[in-house]
Amino acid sequence: MTQGTGHTEQMQGRRAALVIAGTAVLWVLATFIGGRMGLSPRMLALADMAALGGFIWALWMVFNIWRSRQDNQG
Repeated sequence: MTQGTGHTEQMQGRRAALVIAGTAVLWVLATFIGGRMGLSPRMLALADMAALGGFIWALWMVFNIWRSRQDNQG
């Protein structure tokens, strides 16, 4: 593994971690604030679906990092 490839994987890993953490924080805030404001369950479900999309995107990013590492080993 070259230095550039390792650095790229580190940056991608940090980006995935930030997406996961940011999605979690925004999801908790949306649920808390939405409950305080009396938003309908439909709107809260929309926030849940948006968070699910963020988590799936982060999972896809992690899968691509894993796949890239597998290609570099072989």
